[in-house]
Amino acid sequence: MRSLYRRQFAMMAAVILAAFLLLGGAFATLSYQYIIRDKQEAMERNASYVAGFTSSYLSNGIGSGIQDTAYQLYIASVANISGSTIILAENSGEIVYASSGMGVGNLLSGVVPADCMEAISTLGSYAQRSNLGGLLSDKSFVTGVPILQKSYITGLTYQRGVVLVVSDTSTLTSMWQDLAAIFLLSAAVVLLLASGISSVTSLRQTKPLKDMAEAVRRFGQGEFGIRVEGCEDRRDEVGELAEAFNAMADSLAKSEAQRSEFIANVSHELKTPMTTIAGFADGILDGAIPREKEAEALTTISSETRRLSRLVRRMLDLSRLQSSENVTAQERFDVSELLLRVLVSLEGKITGRGLDVETQLPEGPVMVWGDPDAITQVCYNLLDNAIKFAAPESSLGLEIQVKGEKALVSVRNRGETIPPEELGQVFERFHKTDRSRSVDREGVGLGLYIVKTIINNHRENITVTSEDGVTTFTFTLTIA
Repeated sequence: MRSLYRRQFAMMAAVILAAFLLLGGAFATLSYQYIIRDKQEAMERNASYVAGFTSSYLSNGIGSGIQDTAYQLYIASVANISGSTIILAENSGEIVYASSGMGVGNLLSGVVPADCMEAISTLGSYAQRSNLGGLLSDKSFVTGVPILQKSYITGLTYQRGVVLVVSDTSTLTSMWQDLAAIFLLSAAVVLLLASGISSVTSLRQTKPLKDMAEAVRRFGQGEFGIRVEGCEDRRDEVGELAEAFNAMADSLAKSEAQRSEFIANVSHELKTPMTTIAGFADGILDGAIPREKEAEALTTISSETRRLSRLVRRMLDLSRLQSSENVTAQERFDVSELLLRVLVSLEGKITGRGLDVETQLPEGPVMVWGDPDAITQVCYNLLDNAIKFAAPESSLGLEIQVKGEKALVSVRNRGETIPPEELGQVFERFHKTDRSRSVDREGVGLGLYIVKTIINNHRENITVTSEDGVTTFTFTLTIA
C-alpha cells in the first residue's frame, strides 16, 4: 500500500521540479536571446561608427588612407575597447585591413564570402553567426555595414567598401553559462528547502490520520477510551477532523455505556417479576403456600405478570420510537383539546387521590403541528406521572401559553422536591429516585424517557423544574 505521505511528497516534488524546469527553460532562452541581441546591437553600433569614421577619414584625404598608421591605431583602439575584431574590405570582398586591438598590423587576408557582401550591399547590414567561409577558425558573431561616401562630382552616395565587426562567442557562452549556473544553484537550494518543508508538512498532515486509523482499529476491539491527541492547537481541516473524531468517540463510548446500563436495567427489571412469579407458582405447586393464601399469591402473580407485560410493551414502544424508520407525522391539531381528553381519561386516578385540577388554557383552540397520537402519549405519561407523585389532597396544574411561534404546554404537581442533582437524570431510561421506588411499584422507569424521545423526534424541547415542592414539566410545540 502506497502511503499518503509518499504520494503527497512525490506529487509536491514533481510539481516543484516541473515548475523549475519550465522557469529554467524560459529563463535560459530569454537571457540568451537578450545577451545575443544586446551584443549584436553593440556590434552594429561599433560597425556603423567605424564605417562613418572611415568614410570621413577617406573623404578628407588625411594621411595615406587606410594604411595610415594613425588610422590603424584608432581602429585598433576601438577593437580593443569593444573586445572584437574589426575587418575592412573592398566592394570585391578583398580584405584590406583587420585588427583585433593587439597592435597595428593586418590580422587577416583573403576574401569575404559573396553572400555576406551581397547582404550588406542589398539590405544595408549583415548579422549572422559565421566563420566567413573559413577566414575565422570558429563560428563567431559577425555584423557588417557598408562604407558610404558622397561623390563631389555627381553628388550621389556610393559604397566604398564594408566594415565587419567580429565577436568571439566564447565570452557570450561563458556569460550565459555563469547565469545558468547561478540559476541552477538557486533552483537546487529552493528545491531542497521546498522538499524539506513539504516533507514536514506531509508528515504533520498524515500523522493524525494514522493515529485515527489506529484508534478506529482499537475501537473495533472494544477499547472505547482511545482518543486522538496532539491536534488540540490545530485550526485546519485535520484539526477539525480530529476534533470530530474525538466527539464521535465520546458519543460512541457514551452509547456503549448506556447500552450496557440498558441491558443491566432490563435484566434487573425482567428478573424481579419473573422471580416473584416463579416463587409464588412453585410455592402453590409444592404446597409451601397454605390454601387460604393461594388467592393472595395468585393476585401477586397476576400483578407481576401485568407489570412484566407493561415493561415489554414499553420497551417495544421505545424501540419503535428510536427506529430509524420512525418518521413523526406532521398534522394540525388542537393541543388544548388533546390535553383535556387525556385529563378526562385519568379522572378516576385523579379522584382516587383526592386531587384538584387547576387549568390555565386559552379560550380558543391552540393549533399546532405534530403527531397527535405521539403527543397524546406525552401528555398521558406526564399527567400519569404527576398524579402518581402528587401529595394526597393537593392539586395538579395544566397550562398552555403561546409565545411567538411556540406553544408551551406545562404539567405541574405538588409533592416532594426533586433534588437538583437528579433533575438532569429524570429523562434517562429506568431512572427512579429513591422515593419513586417506594411509591411507584408498578412503574418500569421508561415513561419519561419515552416522553423525551417523542419530543426529540418532533425537534422540540422539554424541561423540568422542581422548587419548594412544586415540580413542573414543560414542552414546546410549533404553532400551525
